[in-house]
Amino acid sequence: MADRFRITLAQLNPVVGDLSGNAAKARQAWEQGKAAGADLVALPEMFITGYNTQDLVTKPVFHRAAIAEVETLAASCADGPALAIGGPWVEDGKLYNAYLILKGGKIASKSLKHHLPNETVFDEVRIFDAGPLGGPYSVGNTRIGSPICEDSWHEDVAETLAETGAEFLLVPNGSPYFRDKMDVRLNHMVARVIETGLPLIYLNMVGGQDDQVFDGATFGLNPGGELAFRMPVFDEAITHVDLERGDEGWCILPGNEAPLPDVWEQDYRVMVEALRDYMRKNGFGKVVLGLSGGVDSALVAAIAVDALGAENVRCVMLPSEYTSQESLDDAEAVAQALGVKYDYLPISESRAAVTNTLAPLFDGLAPDLTEENIQSRLRGLLLMALSNKFGEMLLTTGNKSEVAVGYATIYGDMNGGYNPIKDLYKTRVFETCRWRNANHRNWMNGPEGEVIRPSVIDKPPSAELRDDQKDSDSLPDYPELDAILDILVDQDGSIADCVAAGFDGETARRVEHLIYISEYKRFQSAPGARLTKRSFWLDRRYPMVNRWRDRG
Repeated sequence: MADRFRITLAQLNPVVGDLSGNAAKARQAWEQGKAAGADLVALPEMFITGYNTQDLVTKPVFHRAAIAEVETLAASCADGPALAIGGPWVEDGKLYNAYLILKGGKIASKSLKHHLPNETVFDEVRIFDAGPLGGPYSVGNTRIGSPICEDSWHEDVAETLAETGAEFLLVPNGSPYFRDKMDVRLNHMVARVIETGLPLIYLNMVGGQDDQVFDGATFGLNPGGELAFRMPVFDEAITHVDLERGDEGWCILPGNEAPLPDVWEQDYRVMVEALRDYMRKNGFGKVVLGLSGGVDSALVAAIAVDALGAENVRCVMLPSEYTSQESLDDAEAVAQALGVKYDYLPISESRAAVTNTLAPLFDGLAPDLTEENIQSRLRGLLLMALSNKFGEMLLTTGNKSEVAVGYATIYGDMNGGYNPIKDLYKTRVFETCRWRNANHRNWMNGPEGEVIRPSVIDKPPSAELRDDQKDSDSLPDYPELDAILDILVDQDGSIADCVAAGFDGETARRVEHLIYISEYKRFQSAPGARLTKRSFWLDRRYPMVNRWRDRG
């Protein structure tokens, strides 16, 4: 029996629905593995279709085309190493999430996902059928067990594979990022290694898909749980890993351990990669956004430049009579620091026209929120006109605090195709701006140094829709608001939990009320980068009509 086994790990970025393009990537990885003398070339979960496919994969013509693409790939990779690739599989009228092993020009064996995730962004119970607990597959004389993603978070699949002869575990994943997820993954995988006594390779994909970003960081663990290697975080990479059989069984030979960035860098990278791939995979090249002189739009502008390059970003200042000179100066300074195209488009004439048009119907009525929202909607109208005329996708700039309590104007500043900071609370917006000013990485297309000057970060936040307006006129101060939102949204907590944490009960009840009555706005809001397990979209699905309130 062979005492060495080489596996080529392809940590790549598929595109959902691009069957031939994903197959071509798999073929290129296989060729590299063949040249390196690999026994097996491995790709992540559902790679042929891209992931997360949601209901697309249930469409018969689509999953049949995906299976046919894998069969064609198998035929083209007959002369060389085995190829393992994730994709759909149909058997006895049931649709499975499968890991397909291609050898000798055909699909030689398969593993079917047993535990189907039914939480956060996943609802695979509705989409796939659960496969049986199965045994390992053979590549040459080596028997490999492949718990598919969620299967590795449960002990029964890995234990069954070990008991039926698996010599090491290869775990194919489509595991999207949330803050501190690497620790969660590592803890689960160490548990599987300790329970089975087998080496384990955790293979993840990279790239953005809608709101989700797959962060890679493929790694290997040896018996006892010791880290053998780690591939780069967020970057595509192909790595050849060797296992060696000794008296105690198989062991992964030590390799490079790519650094794991801190949480601030990971969050920022996710926002950049999410926007970059959303644009690239949808065929967009340029963006436009309103640059108000405030901290949110400044951060979105920086993210856009880092994702796409300054030449592909247009920033527009749309002042009214309530716009301060400080905001005008700050917006211009941010635009200059980032090197973007900067347009100045006052809304005074447009606002006067709308005011005059409405005057007969509004006669005798005092100005109120209506007039404030007209300003926001005029800005949205003008930005959408620029978007249409110049083919630039509009970015919206509302942070998670605003999205949570509805502190935004629907059909106004909520206009846009994507929101990079949708899952970033306001207090983290401030700190992220400071982080970006102090840090630069080779994956950023923007300039080094201070790109958001301190006056943008430090001034009291304001929508500037009336004289001397401050956000704190309508909302608790952001440190208090964000702490309450963290309890009610991210921790799914109660008013009693807020009170126990030291917050005023009436304030917490008011925040909760704002969360519930803003659901209809979120339902119509742009998608945005997911940073937490409780982002506003698939992670948290609430009714728009809801009279229940926590009276605790």
